[in-house]
Amino acid sequence: MNIDFSLVLVVLVGFCGLLWVLDSILLKKPRLQAIEEFNQGPARSLREEQVAAKLDELSREPVVIEYAKSFFPVLLIVLVLRSFLIEPFQIPTGSMIPTLQVGDFILVNKYAYGVRLPVIGTKIIDVADPQRGEVMVFIPPHENKYYIKRVIGLPGDTIRYEDKTLYVNGEAVDKEYVEDILVDTSIGDLPGVLYSETIGGVEHLTQHIDAAGRTRARTTWVIPNGHYFMMGDNRDNSSDSREWGPVPEEDIVGKAVAVWMHKEPGLNLPSFSRNQLIK
Repeated sequence: MNIDFSLVLVVLVGFCGLLWVLDSILLKKPRLQAIEEFNQGPARSLREEQVAAKLDELSREPVVIEYAKSFFPVLLIVLVLRSFLIEPFQIPTGSMIPTLQVGDFILVNKYAYGVRLPVIGTKIIDVADPQRGEVMVFIPPHENKYYIKRVIGLPGDTIRYEDKTLYVNGEAVDKEYVEDILVDTSIGDLPGVLYSETIGGVEHLTQHIDAAGRTRARTTWVIPNGHYFMMGDNRDNSSDSREWGPVPEEDIVGKAVAVWMHKEPGLNLPSFSRNQLIK
C-alpha cells in the first residue's frame, strides 16, 4: 500500500493548527476567567505555594491542545522542508542500476524544477526545466506512485531506441564499451555489457543484456510539448517511457541529487559506503 506522506503531513499540520486556533478563540478564555476569579477571591486566604499550585491547575491546557501546540511547529517545518526543499526517497527496484542500487536512500531536490504546492502539485514558482541526462523523480502516466529514471527526451525531441542504440533527433548518443558483466534478472544472471554513455553532457553508466531482452514493438517517439521521455540506465530491465509514454510536466516531483545511505534488504545494518552525488 502506497502512503501519501505529503497528504498525511498536510492533514496533521491542519489538525494541530485548527486545535491551536480553537483554543485561542474559545477554550483559553474560560481558563483566564477562572484564574481572574480565583485571584479576586479564594487566593487571598491561601498560602503562596497553594496559590501557585491552584494557578497551575487552572491555567493547564487540555492534553490534546498541549500536544497539538507542541507538534504543530515541528510538523510544519517537516512539511515545508519535504514539500519545497529536500525529500528523501528509497530506491525500490533495479531499473536504474548501475547508477542507483536497490536499497539506496537518495535526496531529491524539490525546487530544482519549480516550487509546487504539496499534495496537488500545482507549480507556483518557475525555477528551471529538466535537462537531458538528469535523474528525475516523477509520477508516471499509468500509475499513481513515484518512479525514478533519467531524462532522455525533451519537448519536441524525436527519440529512437533500436538494436540497443539510443538516438536523439537522429543522432546516436555517444557510448563506450567498459566491460562484460553479468546482469541480474528475474530469471537469473545473464551475460551483459557495461557502457559509459554521455547525454546532455552527463556521463553515466548503462548496462545491457547480450540477449534480445525485452521486446518492444515501438522504437520511435516524438515528444509533445510539456512532456519528457524517461529511461532507466538498466536498459533491458526498466519499465519506462518506452512502455507507458512521456511524462507530463505537472507530474514532476524533483531532481535526484545524491545517495546518502544504502541498506540491503532484510535484517542488515545501513551503510554509508555508497554516499555520492548522482550523475
